[in-house]
Order: sequence, then structure tokens, then C-alpha cells
Amino acid sequence: MKETALSKKHKELNAKMVPFAGYNMPVSYEGVNIEHQNVREAVGVFDVSHMGEFLITGPNALELIQKVSSNDASKLVDGKAQYSCMPNEDGGIVDDLIIYRMDAEKYLLVVNASNIEKDWNWIAHHNSVDATMRDMSDEMSLLAIQGPKAAEAMQSLTDVDLANMKFYTFEVGTFAGVDKVIISATGYTGSGGFEIYFKNEDAEQIWDAVLEAGKDFGIKPIGLAARDTLRLEMGFCLYGNDIDDTTSPIEAGLGWITKFTKDFVNSEALKAEKEKGPKRKLVAFELDERGIPRQDYDIVDENGKKIGEVTSGTMSPSLEKGIGLGYVPAEVAGIGNKIFIQIRKKAVPATQVKLPFYKG
Repeated sequence: MKETALSKKHKELNAKMVPFAGYNMPVSYEGVNIEHQNVREAVGVFDVSHMGEFLITGPNALELIQKVSSNDASKLVDGKAQYSCMPNEDGGIVDDLIIYRMDAEKYLLVVNASNIEKDWNWIAHHNSVDATMRDMSDEMSLLAIQGPKAAEAMQSLTDVDLANMKFYTFEVGTFAGVDKVIISATGYTGSGGFEIYFKNEDAEQIWDAVLEAGKDFGIKPIGLAARDTLRLEMGFCLYGNDIDDTTSPIEAGLGWITKFTKDFVNSEALKAEKEKGPKRKLVAFELDERGIPRQDYDIVDENGKKIGEVTSGTMSPSLEKGIGLGYVPAEVAGIGNKIFIQIRKKAVPATQVKLPFYKG
């Protein structure tokens, strides 16, 4: 089991630690609902150093990225980031990722912790253009500082103008006395904030400075459990749940990051699927009655016939009702359409809704 550079800090805070993607990670400190609401209303800090970081450099770096990713990375300029995915050759997804353009010949790819080795091998397999690849995953730490008070709480730690940073842009600057920190206006919560990348040796100094600077703004450390409820309220896909090697970006509602202005792995098949329409679609639903939908619960029709499965589900702390995502046949998909979630022996009625669940 790998540890992040901040494991000691989490244990000092009496975090509940669990194995996640090969790492010993904090799942909660005070409890998922308290931590969730703290991010929605104030500011929270997550250690997400288990994520993977690859540096792709050289004159052909962009060519390689364009080949393996679905979005159009040629649209990026220095200081801009882009959400994308890497399609496989069978209609599924190798992983979703964020691409950062440092300069015309230098890109940082941030991938999911559970897929680091798989992603590295996949990109390397397609690297026929001799781009230089470097896996920095074990050298870098990553904090997500999220919530409406994040910019105000962190401004004392940096000269970068946090309040005016546009979504999906980043700057490299000094943060908490540490040079060359990547400060990125990205996140997975829907409540605004930043993700900051730095070397492992600076992790404890930065962690302590973040908690100290945020003290007057109600900052709390936040675990992976609240990260999951926050992202689900926004309808953000989680790899391994809502998207995987068997789900296409088209049926997962990721057509907006699948650009057919270029050729990429399996682009022809995905283009045909988009034109024809997928056979199934990822839909969002809210339960009409009390209950908690969970991953792998059956989705059934009014006759009790199975038509799909829940991919992500929870009791929404913000909405105080059961919410979830799941795949259903395309003809069943539609805002306002009814489906039923099989919770133990009861088929609980649910209504398909437009994302995000949380509109705050």
C-alpha cells in the first residue's frame, strides 16, 4: 500500500484511512455530511496526491496527445487546461484526464490513480512520433482547495490573483513560500476553487500553510467520501463507476469532449455512433420516495424487468434525497421519464432529471 507525502498529517488528524487505488487514503475526518456542506458553504482541502501526472514534451508532444485524446488539444494556449478522455479501440474509454499546456512543446497530463500504469502503457504504445514521456506521479503531490471561499482564504499565500483566475486556466507561481507551484482553477466539486501541484518534499509545509491561512474562513480537511458525494451532485463521471473500458464517451454524455475535427484512436467508430445515436445512455435520476440508490443496483421498468444498472448513487447531503446515475436503453432515456430502482425487495420510483442535481 502506497502512502502520500501527507499520510502522517491525516493520521494526526484522526482521519479514517482506507485503501484506494493502491494508496492509503483519508476517506473522512469528521463525517461525510459535515465535510460535504463545508465545501458547499466555505472551503475544504483534499489530499488527492494519488492522482497520476505525466509530462509529455518535445516538438511532437501535441501530435501524440491529439492521437490518444478525444478533445482537440490544438485549441489550448499556454496556461489553459482541458478535460478530455482517451478512447480505446473497442468503443470504450481507457481513462478520463486533464491536459495542461505549459508551452507549445510541454504538456502535463493528469490521470486517475487506479489507471496510472495502464494509461502510461497506452500512451507509450501510441508514441510513434518520439515525444518525450516522463512519469512524475511518485514525485508530485496534489491538493484540491475547494469551496466558495477558496480564493479569499488562499490569497495571502500567493501573488497570483486567485479571484480573477478563469475556470480551467492555471499559473505557475509561488505558493506558501514554495516556488514553481502549479495553481489551477479546476476541481471536482462544482463549488469553485483550485488544485495545486508541487513536489512531495514541500507537501507538509504547504498543507500546514493552507490550513493556517484558511482558519478564519472555516477550512476543514475533506476525505474521499465527501469528494464522491460532491462530484455526484454535479453529475461528474467517475472512472470505474460511470465510465470504463466498456462505455463510450457518446453514451456517457461526453460528446462535448469528443471532437471529430481531427483523427484519434477509434474516432471513425465513435463518429458513426454519434451520427446513428447510441443504444444506451447515461441518465441522472432522483428517487421519488425515501431510499438510497447504490452502485450495481438494478434499474427496472414498471413491470419489474431489468433495463440497466446504477453506476453511482448516494443520499445527496445538499438535496436530502436519493440521487444517482445509470445506463438505460436510449428509448427509455429522457428528462422527466420514470424508471424504478430495485432497492432490496422494493422497486422505488425515480424521475430522470437534468444535470447538475445541485444547482447552487
